[in-house]
Amino acid sequence: MTDKIAIIGFGNIASAIVTPLLDNKLIQPENVFCVVNTEKSLENIKKNYKHNINVYKSGSKESKIIWDCQYKLLSIKPQQLNDISEAHHIKNKDNLIVSILAGVSINRLTQKFPNHKCVRVVTNIPITIGKGLTGISWGEEITEDQKQFTKKLFENTSKIYEFTEDYLDIFLALTSSGPATICLIKENKLTTSELKNLVTSPGGTTISALRVLEKKSVRSALIESIVSASNRSKEFR
Repeated sequence: MTDKIAIIGFGNIASAIVTPLLDNKLIQPENVFCVVNTEKSLENIKKNYKHNINVYKSGSKESKIIWDCQYKLLSIKPQQLNDISEAHHIKNKDNLIVSILAGVSINRLTQKFPNHKCVRVVTNIPITIGKGLTGISWGEEITEDQKQFTKKLFENTSKIYEFTEDYLDIFLALTSSGPATICLIKENKLTTSELKNLVTSPGGTTISALRVLEKKSVRSALIESIVSASNRSKEFR
């Protein structure tokens, strides 16, 4: 795919994107440069991740190597975006940032990274079992090669859709914050509480949606609807 790729943030989604590429030898471990926010994450990847990728703690002198990579996957939490500063000297003039940050617009990305072309992507947690849904919105002046690279990041684990940016938030609400993620419970033998912890973050879009559902007593309504359907079904016997 490419000589070097930087991964800024390495949570469940980033790992689900990158690992199949490494498994299928589409990229080599020595060409993956990962930056994480904490020492705990750093040690966990070094100890437990099955591929021997390069990993650095953010803010370290070594971590600056990510700005030499032509392609970058931005997978931090949206509230951490302000903590990142683009290097003043960018060697490559055709840089690409692929962002999977919920709610962060292409316009904001281009303001934050003026030396990069930016792509905004919305994907969801079923990507971790190869059954994701991914929506892509292209920034300005994206080349065909950059489009193909972006699609290759997700095509092994997702169905891919291309949208104008104004549709991405709707796509996010339906796929990332919606009930489609319920398939993980069966696949990974998760409890509903474990699933909630996996797909939500403090102040994020999904936890916001769950608060509204709790406020509107949707859980109770769902239970009652199932009971009603079950009782009605019995009447047809």
